[in-house]
Amino acid sequence: MRKKRIRLNNETPFDIINVVFMLLLMLLILYPLWYVLIISFNEGRDAARGGIYFWPRMFSTANYLAVFKNGKILQGFFISGSRAIIGTFAAVSFTGMVGYALGHSHLMGRRFYMTLGIITMFFSGGLIPYYMLIRNLGLRNTFWVYIIPAMFNFYNMLIMMTFFRSLPKEMSESAQIDGAGYIGIFFRIVLPLSMPIIATMALFNGVYHWNDYFVAVLYIDSEKLLPIQTILFKIVAESSAANMLTQINLPDVVAQRQITSESVKMATMVITTAPIVMVYPFLQKYFVKGIMIGSIKG
Repeated sequence: MRKKRIRLNNETPFDIINVVFMLLLMLLILYPLWYVLIISFNEGRDAARGGIYFWPRMFSTANYLAVFKNGKILQGFFISGSRAIIGTFAAVSFTGMVGYALGHSHLMGRRFYMTLGIITMFFSGGLIPYYMLIRNLGLRNTFWVYIIPAMFNFYNMLIMMTFFRSLPKEMSESAQIDGAGYIGIFFRIVLPLSMPIIATMALFNGVYHWNDYFVAVLYIDSEKLLPIQTILFKIVAESSAANMLTQINLPDVVAQRQITSESVKMATMVITTAPIVMVYPFLQKYFVKGIMIGSIKG
């Protein structure tokens, strides 16, 4: 006699356990983010007493008012936004052109260039030689230290090259017969057909430029060129939030009493995280499609 498989609403016990486990895992991941959010919207002195777990006990926007009253943070947002837009455009454009060129097997020196690129994926010259290179190029304390070194990534180039090689060759060949050159084919035919991989690379580079803080720590001395993530790093790591409060002149005396250095940290974290969280859902479908096509086809 065959044993019947136990089912609850057409689902096996494994499915139920799996769903419960994933829900618990999701809560463990989301709760720290939710905690930061509710603390940022709570009065700082009240939050210091503890006992806040699920929603603000004394709702207040004074923490965000304090953040936006700080000129350094607003300047950091401008630097981060400019860096993300310019850096992403430069990286995707340059990496795409290199990937398209190296995708042609008849390119002179292609094997040599590919060998050099593969070596850089496994070996690095080290931080000190890289620092000396940046200094000798005159990129220290300039905005371009964020843009130029990040214009090319060999791993991203491999993904784009694989995607370009998966496109129908007949379209490029017909364009060549009509007299189009490689540059015209790239901009008029290849790029319009490559929106999934372009969106993927834009997401890669945009997230990197927005989240990076280490480049500014190493190569930037001027506070006017610090991105928001580096400012947040200094607030959290160097406990400079207390000093920041002394530089803020809030119009309301009551609001000044509602904020603390810890609550300002939380508000700053929310503000720096919100832009990339809002952009990601719109690019997610292109991200998944670009990665799958660029990694499988070839």
